[in-house]
Amino acid sequence: MGEPRRPAGLQIAAVLLLFFCIFEAAGAQPLVTEEGANLTGQLLVATPELDNSSFAETVIYMIEHNEKGAMGLVINRPMAKGPIADLLKGLEAESEGAKGEIIIHVGGPVEPGKAFVLHSDDYADEGTTTMGGGLAVTTDAKVVRALGLGKGPGQSIFVLGYAGWAPGQLEAEIKAGGWFSIPADKKIIFEGDPKTKWKRAVDRQKVKT
Repeated sequence: MGEPRRPAGLQIAAVLLLFFCIFEAAGAQPLVTEEGANLTGQLLVATPELDNSSFAETVIYMIEHNEKGAMGLVINRPMAKGPIADLLKGLEAESEGAKGEIIIHVGGPVEPGKAFVLHSDDYADEGTTTMGGGLAVTTDAKVVRALGLGKGPGQSIFVLGYAGWAPGQLEAEIKAGGWFSIPADKKIIFEGDPKTKWKRAVDRQKVKT
């Protein structure tokens, strides 16, 4: 998969957000890796072997892993930042009273017009899927308005696009040493400088028992 095409700024990101899709968990049976782990809800972390890849030093929150393949959201590639009110205007949604800023991340190179919000599970609407571990994914633009009014999730990341793998592809990449997985950690996902997330995830794996 090649490098995602990055929008020039928040207004383009806002237009792309109009293409919010309704994410629903697939009905396929969960798939496990050779190590016996289903990766849904886990963090997938690039190893140094992917240094020359477009996924070098990425950390990915896995939202689906089954017999049909896998998909996840890169959480450490911010690309644009601006006022939530401007984003709402770009969405042709009510912006009055909206405060604060929002950061849009590159979630992956697949379907860059699709947007997802990974967030703490203290918020839900009709476009929300609860992932467990205190996390959820929302694909309804109402969450943007809620955030601007101080009624949204306490922690959140907005991403455009996702990383996707065909059946067996991710398992092969893991076997080849390209990735390892760790339990989802809300501090890694939501807190600190995005530039440090990969190192923090690698350090977490080193002390794993």
